[in-house]
Formats: sequence, structure tokens, C-alpha cells
Amino acid sequence: MRLNFALIASIVFAVGLVSLAFTLYQISNERDKLNSELESRTVRIAEEFCINYYSYTQDSAREQIRYFADSISNQYQLSGIAVYFNPDSIVATNPSVFPYLENSLDYIAQSIIADTSIGNIVSVSGKEIYQYIKPLKQFNIPDRAIIFYSDAGYIDNIINGIWFRNFIRWFVQALFVSFITVLIIRWGIFSPINKIVGWIKAARIGNVEELSRKPPAKFLAPLHQEIVHIAKAMFEAKAIAEEEARLRSSAEAIWTPERLKIEMENLLQGKKMIVVSNREPYMHIHDGKNIKCIVPASGMITAMEPILKACGGLWIASGTGDADKETVGKNDKVQVPPDEPKYTLKRLWLAKEEEDHFYYGFSNEGLWPLCHIAHTRPTFRKEDWHYYKKVNDDFAKAVIEETADEEQPFILIQDYHFALLPELIKKEKPNAKVAIFWHIPWPNPESFGICPWQREILKGMLGADLIGFHTQYHCNHFLETVNNALESRVSWENFSVRMEGSTTYVKPFPISIAFTLKDYDNDNFSKVDPSQLLGEHGISARYMGVGVDRIDYTKGIIERFLAVERFLEKNPEYQGEFTFVQIGAPSRTLLKSYSDMVSTVEKEAERINWKFKAKNRKAILLLKRHHSHEEITPFYASANFCMVTSLHDGMNLVAKEFLAARNQNDGVLILSRFAGASRELHGAIIINPYDIEKSADAIKQALEMSAEEQEQRMKQMRQVIVKHNIYSWAADLLKTMATIQN
Repeated sequence: MRLNFALIASIVFAVGLVSLAFTLYQISNERDKLNSELESRTVRIAEEFCINYYSYTQDSAREQIRYFADSISNQYQLSGIAVYFNPDSIVATNPSVFPYLENSLDYIAQSIIADTSIGNIVSVSGKEIYQYIKPLKQFNIPDRAIIFYSDAGYIDNIINGIWFRNFIRWFVQALFVSFITVLIIRWGIFSPINKIVGWIKAARIGNVEELSRKPPAKFLAPLHQEIVHIAKAMFEAKAIAEEEARLRSSAEAIWTPERLKIEMENLLQGKKMIVVSNREPYMHIHDGKNIKCIVPASGMITAMEPILKACGGLWIASGTGDADKETVGKNDKVQVPPDEPKYTLKRLWLAKEEEDHFYYGFSNEGLWPLCHIAHTRPTFRKEDWHYYKKVNDDFAKAVIEETADEEQPFILIQDYHFALLPELIKKEKPNAKVAIFWHIPWPNPESFGICPWQREILKGMLGADLIGFHTQYHCNHFLETVNNALESRVSWENFSVRMEGSTTYVKPFPISIAFTLKDYDNDNFSKVDPSQLLGEHGISARYMGVGVDRIDYTKGIIERFLAVERFLEKNPEYQGEFTFVQIGAPSRTLLKSYSDMVSTVEKEAERINWKFKAKNRKAILLLKRHHSHEEITPFYASANFCMVTSLHDGMNLVAKEFLAARNQNDGVLILSRFAGASRELHGAIIINPYDIEKSADAIKQALEMSAEEQEQRMKQMRQVIVKHNIYSWAADLLKTMATIQN
């Protein structure tokens, strides 16, 4: 109430000051205008009088002058007219003029002497009178003057009326402005403030649902965003403390970001950690007139991002977004993530020829199909190999430049794009700790032997202190390949290669996702009925399966569709009741094999949907675009099962992301035996994706599995990814790097 009164008083005072200033200005202008009009009117009357006036020299003529002046005075409603002959001879129209003359004699003398007219306002007995004195000079006639008197009191009456009207207007305006202001303050300020109080309270108690609501006004959006960030930090800190307490009480050794950070500080001891990859973790693109930051679809990014967030450091990658150059600062660097920077991203720029030959050519038409052995013939061109070497060399120079002041940095190289990089770095920095992690499978020696530059690739990789694969199976293949292709000593006891005086260790590090005990108990993933999600796409169905992949020939998407088709053929009762949702991100579409794959996937989905066509029903819903993690999570959380049918894969993190979203410990994972994840997730239904009949039966088994069995399997698998999460993976790999003697 006090605040309202103070606001109203302030508004009334402010409006009053403005009104006073405006009124004074208006009155000044109005008074000048009225005085000017009165003077002009009197001057015109005087001119008319003088035109008809002629000199009277005899006393008898003075009565005629009085009569003439009186007629003029009455005609123009003057207060009076006086004709001055000399101080002793003044003719007046009426006796009321004589009191005015007492104030006029000095002005009359001044006017006659100066031979100029004088007009001014005099006050006579409290009455305002305007007098106008006009001197008359004629040949052989003494100086005379005519004085015209007009009542000027009406000017004060008008001015007083202005004061009164402006006071009423000010009073009404003040009330109106006060009322509107109070309403605006209540609705536009107090309400948002109350909202902010609610947000802060929600932040304090960890009410995520309250915090997720949109701010009531655009101008509060930045504040809302900051409160959300603070709340998340508080909530995470609280969860971390609770998790650490649980770990201490249960004597478990679960890895968390905080534990990894402390471990890294002990291992690095101030040394730099650098991650090198082709694909960048954040990409800036133009979205109309704005610039939008997105996370590219990549299992490697899913795995590595939490590590950099936990430990900091530098990530060197190719800049591929069309707005990337507009968002970097000095030395082509930018702090990421955009909302809450945790580490630095340095972008290198590839020319179109480099991208065509290094990335699309040698990396994805050569090494990718070579390593996956998935019925696509690898292509090797000398020009592609030339650019592959050049880009590796460019990245090596960038790493050397960033570690110029560091004797023993930790350098973690990602994937098959940079097989030559370890050797290039080691030549310049022999004391650096260098590891390369190969995210895709390693084929058998006979298959890899078809690469014309297999020796150069192997020697480049063996420049590293440590080479990591997802499984021991891939490690064995690599060691066999080295043993067959190079003059070296392979030790099968400690899985190492000794060549040219240096030793490289080859170890399995099954990669995972950011999943801790806090996430295990997290109830933020709200499960909805599958029919609700499908209804948003105009589909009516009770059951839903989901698959999430880049559209790639190694992912077995066509085999998956054929399994869905066969399942519906064998189980007609599910026709119209079941829809399989395939979330597919187009990838590398400049390559014919990939563009053909996209076309094949679309046509196959259309064919199967036509086969089981019915109103509001679809056997397969193909969502062909890049989806964010937030968009995918509802499908993970609500589907009856997730299907991973890789024909050849390193690990496949989709399987683990699906498990992470199942906080109610329900649902079923159908997993290809050719994915590395199948060696860890024994609670999944393991299939051979080439066996369409068995895959179709697996779908039926998943849909009809009892709740008890689902819970048992899901708990088992979720516990695996809690104990072997990405922080555990990073700690294992980096501790192994640290223990290797150069």
C-alpha cells in the first residue's frame, strides 16, 4: 500500500510539474497574443479617429471634438478618449477618464517630445487599463495628443480561466496516469517479479517443471535463462553431493564428472589436454537473419563432449557451418558450449578440394567402407590420398602451434580421419603423450590389405603411445594386420607393437555415454503413451518401436524395415496397431552411395506403408532430418522397444542412449550382434540383422515380453552403463596414457 501511495504521489508531482511548465508557457504566449491583439485594435481605432480629425482652434470647437470622440468611444466600446491640448486643456469623453489621466501625463509628455506613439497597461484603483497615446503635429498648431483608454481586465480573466482549465486537466491526467501506471506496474512488473520469485523458489527446491515454463515477457527472457542456469548448477551440485554420499556409503567406484576432473588434475598436473577430430562439437549456421548453434549428429561428439565439459582443454576440428567464421575470435577460437562455456573450440578451414578428397574421398569412400565390410566397395584414388596427407599435416601444424609452450601435452586424436597424425606430432614433439581412438571397427588383415597405402596408415597410427578400439576383437585384428604388413615385434602378452625404437600399446576401451547414478534415478524423462506421439503425425496406433541412426549403409536400416514388414505379415493382429518410427539424419549425401541409400530408405518405407495401407495407419514413420537430443528423448522414453541393426559397428551409442532414457526400467532393446555394444549389454535381445525371420520374431518377443522380465533386463543393462560410463572410459584411457613411458 505504501508503495502504491508513493507511486501515485510521485506521478501526481511529476505530472504537476509538467502541467505547470506547460501552463506557464501557454499563459505567456496567450498574454502576449492578447496584448498584441489589444494594441493592434487600439492602433486601428486611433488611425480611423485621426483620419476624420481636423484641427479646432476655437474653444467652441472643443464640444464638437468631445462629441466626435464620444461617438468613437461608444462605437468601439472604449473606456474613454481624451484629447490633450496642454496640461490645462484636456477634452475627455466622460468624467471617468480623468482618474486615468493622472497616470498618463508623464507618458503624454514623453510621446509628444519623442513624436512617437506609446501604448502600455496601467493599474487604476485595481483596474487594468490599456492606454494608447498618439501625438498630433500640424503646421502652425501647438503639439497635441490623443489618448485612447481600453479595459484590459478581460485579459486577466482569460488567463485565470486557463489556470483553472489546466488545473482540472492536470488533476484528471494525474488520476488517469496514476491508475494506468499502477495497473501496468501490477500486471507488467509485480506479476513478473512474482514469477521471478517463483523461479527462485523453484530453483531452491529443485522444481524442474516450474523452471521449464516460459518467461511471461521477452525482456525477462535473459534473466530467466540465467536463473535456469543457476538452478541447474545448484541442482547438479546437490545431486552430486547426494551421489557422492551414496557412493561413499555403498563403497562403489562410480565415475562422475567431478571425480574425472579431480583425476585429470592429478594426471595432467597443469599440462594441456587437446582433442583432435574432423567433426566439430558445435556448428554455427545461418537461420534466416539469425545465427543458430547446433550439435552435429555424431556418436563421437556424444562421447567426447562430456569429457571436455568436465576437464576443459582445447578441441581442434574442421569448421563446417556456414556461419562458423562469423562466430570465432582471435586465432579462429570460440568458447563452448554457448550458454555456459567450459572449453575452447579451435576451427580449421578446409578448402572445397580438401573436403572433397580428404573427407568425402579417402576417409568416406576409402577407409569407411574398408573398415566396415558392409557390401560397399571401397574406392582409393591417388589424389584423395594426397589431400588426406595434406589435411593431416595441417592439423599436425595446428597442434604443434597450440602446444609450443608445452613440453608434454596430452593429445587425444579421434577416429579414422587422422591416421597419419600421431606420427606427424611425435616427430615434432617426441615427449608428448599421444593417443588415437578408432571409433569404427578394424577389419581382418586380408580386408585391410587391399588398401594401397596400408603401410603408411599403420606407421602413422603407430606413432601414438596408445591406440584404442572398442573391443578386444578389433585390437586383435589390428595387431594381426601390423604383424602381416610391417617389420615389427608384436607382443600378444601386453598387446603392444615395438618398431623403430618406440612402443605402442593397443588396448580396448568400450566407449559409453554420460550416465551416472544421478541420471539412473532421474525422473525428468516423462514417458507418454506411444499413441500420443504418433497422433502428432496423424497416426493411430497402440504400439511403437524406434530406431535412431544417420542414414548410412552400415546401419542396417533396410534390413530393419524388412523385419518390420515380416513381423506384420506373420502377426496380422498387429497391423494398424503398431508403427515403427525411424529417425534418420541424412549424412554425406554428396556421395552417391549415401544419396542412393537415402532414396532406397524412402522407397522401401513407402512400399511397406502401401502394402499395409489403412486410414490413419502407417507401418513405418520415417522422420528424415537431423533431430536434437531433446527431440529424440520422448521417443526413447515412450517406445515399446528400440531396434539397433548395425551390419558392422564399432560400439553404437544409440543402444546406450535408449537405456539412459528408460528411467522406469521398462522397454526392450533389440541389438545387432555386429555392434560392439552387444558385448556389454547382455540384457538385450541379440539378433543377426541379416536374418529377417529371427529379427521379426524378436519384435514380437519385445512387444509381448512381461513387465517383470523387461524390468530385470533393463536394470541389468542400465547398471552396466552406470558403472562403465563415459567418465570411466576417459579415466581408463587417460590413466593408461599417463602410465606409458616415452
